[in-house]
Amino acid sequence: MTKVFIDGNSGTTGLQIEERLKSRHDLELLKIAEDKRKDTDERKRLLNLADIVFLCLPDAAAKESVSLIDNKNVCVIDASTAHRCDPDWVYGFPEIGNTEKIAGSKRIANPGCHATGFISTVYPLVKNGLLPKDAQISCFSLTGYTGGGRSMINTYESDQKEKALNSPCVYAMGQHHKHIPEMMKVCGLGTQPIFLPVVDDYAQGMATTVMLQSHQLNKKVSADELVAMYDHFYSGCQLISVSSILNTPEKIYANQYAGKDTLQVIVAGNGEQISVTALFDNLGKGAAGAAIQNMNIVLGLDQTTGLVL
Repeated sequence: MTKVFIDGNSGTTGLQIEERLKSRHDLELLKIAEDKRKDTDERKRLLNLADIVFLCLPDAAAKESVSLIDNKNVCVIDASTAHRCDPDWVYGFPEIGNTEKIAGSKRIANPGCHATGFISTVYPLVKNGLLPKDAQISCFSLTGYTGGGRSMINTYESDQKEKALNSPCVYAMGQHHKHIPEMMKVCGLGTQPIFLPVVDDYAQGMATTVMLQSHQLNKKVSADELVAMYDHFYSGCQLISVSSILNTPEKIYANQYAGKDTLQVIVAGNGEQISVTALFDNLGKGAAGAAIQNMNIVLGLDQTTGLVL
């Protein structure tokens, strides 16, 4: 039976991973005693005893945990930002052609939630030669407050929360958001996108939208052809689907995929002004669901095992 240890299982992502794993009969979940949570020797023992380790920690702590592992057979799936741009780690986004690399790796960096939305929409455009690598891209990403971790959850769910928190909050306006480096590296971009994340007063769900003028593309394509391109790119992917709401007054609600581990790419607009939105759960395909998908690949299982479709 595969032994799994979650280092940082009291955080949001760790709790979500544990929730998805507790009904699995093919795994043994290793637990650390509450009074030994900060005991380095006990953590080291469990880190080296496990077959799969999920790191759900701040960056510095994640790097420390990796340094404690001397068992070369341990596979680490890191949910922090620490290793996402590290060339010695495989980026854990199977749908962009990384499945075989993930399957053969012992060091996997789980994508960031905002980055998942951005990459799922931009990477296929660049890969298919439709979007120049130096294109000036604008993107906003609306997320529920659970993406900010325990501190933000407590702030939003407090009986004494500030009145301002009842409305959307645009943040990281200095264009230094921690997910931007992985967005650029994975998509092969030479120009930094303008990226504005927005957190709002709801728990889970994310809508990441890239906005394009048709003249930004390397060749003229109709909106229907763009939908067909995404359809072909994600053909056979179990967790990503494609749809369009072209020339219609349809609306997108960011929490539509809350509680699910899937992602939907939605093309909208009128052919000249185009938006492409990734709709998913920031704690699902944006965090815990993606981590378990990567574990399933490493173990040779169906990618959707234990996930909510």
